[in-house]
Amino acid sequence: MVGTCTALHLQQRGFDVVLVDRRAPGQETSLGNAGLIQREAVEPYAFPREPGFLLNAALGRGAEVHWHARGLWQMAGSLWAYYKNSHPQPHARAAEGYSRLIAHATDEHDLLIAASGAQDLVAREGFRFVFRTAEAFDKAAQRADRLRTRLGVRSQAENTDQLAQAEPALRVPLAGALHWLDSWAVNDPGALVQRYAELFVARGGRLLTGDAASLQQQGAGWSVQTTEGRVDAQQALLALGPWADDLIRTLGYRFPLFIKRGYHQHYQAPVQLRQPVLDAERGYVLAPMQRGLRLTTGAEFAPIDAPPTPVQLAKAQALARELVDLGQPLPEPPWLGARPCTADMLPVMGPAPRHKGLWFNFGHAHQGFTLGPVAGRLLAEMVSAEAPLLDPAPYRPARFA
Repeated sequence: MVGTCTALHLQQRGFDVVLVDRRAPGQETSLGNAGLIQREAVEPYAFPREPGFLLNAALGRGAEVHWHARGLWQMAGSLWAYYKNSHPQPHARAAEGYSRLIAHATDEHDLLIAASGAQDLVAREGFRFVFRTAEAFDKAAQRADRLRTRLGVRSQAENTDQLAQAEPALRVPLAGALHWLDSWAVNDPGALVQRYAELFVARGGRLLTGDAASLQQQGAGWSVQTTEGRVDAQQALLALGPWADDLIRTLGYRFPLFIKRGYHQHYQAPVQLRQPVLDAERGYVLAPMQRGLRLTTGAEFAPIDAPPTPVQLAKAQALARELVDLGQPLPEPPWLGARPCTADMLPVMGPAPRHKGLWFNFGHAHQGFTLGPVAGRLLAEMVSAEAPLLDPAPYRPARFA
């Protein structure tokens, strides 16, 4: 999503753009999310601080978090920085920069949805956090009130009866729900990226298959190998999501990056949910998709190349069956992908500190699908030296140099 939207915005500003990917657009990280354009996500996910939650995660209880020892070892430095940045004061600073991006998410998607003819993929009716206990529901409602007052994020609290009426597929009574009114749901996330890519091609862009690992400086510019031969350019932009760290390390950069892996599985549910729901106290999402009801998991801390582990998905499936009749999973292996995260919870967007003509646009964590269009616009504005939509200073790569 991020790379495709950046290509579109650069193209819109008169650049001759070649979009190079090892697979078709929308077939990697952007394929496997919950399909949400999250206008309500004005605060980045902080490192959990509740002792009970941390103990359960360490002991492998619950479905929210799973970890591999090798993954924790590899990410230890970045995770420690993430923990420190999740203290209230630095997290508030991160939320200030994060919320400014999120504020433009739906507006920027709206322009591309209209231009690409993708209205059939998008429902603009929001989605729900659902709560099993009154205590969690009340706490979340208080937070929602703060977000509405401070940032204009609209939501509606629903009690047990209102939730049951809104979502009759729920098979047990719950304490209540928060209906986030301004977020959108996409019934095929990969297809939305493909529509945007088709728009890029229709406007004259070139889409080639290649490997970013072949990127190298070539005279005063850059080159990359593709199946159609070498492509040379005066400038290059890396929007590699969870694979960014490996490549920028070859260029001498050591940023505090890490990944959170996640899984999804589709089910032939006999009764569909009307809107996506997040089981807020258990950490998974159920989202109605074209291919069935999609169950997406929380965070797994593991190396990006580690074999899939079904532990977290199995736990989430058992919890989801308490709420809805999932039916049988589709006869296909679960999808596995990775979210690209930074220790300070802000994306990396701007010029590479030590390489002329090289630009970075990655590290959008859980919200790459949401932020793709606004991130693409902001980066293109930086490249073209035009007045930016918002101050890019909090996201510049130089903060880690």
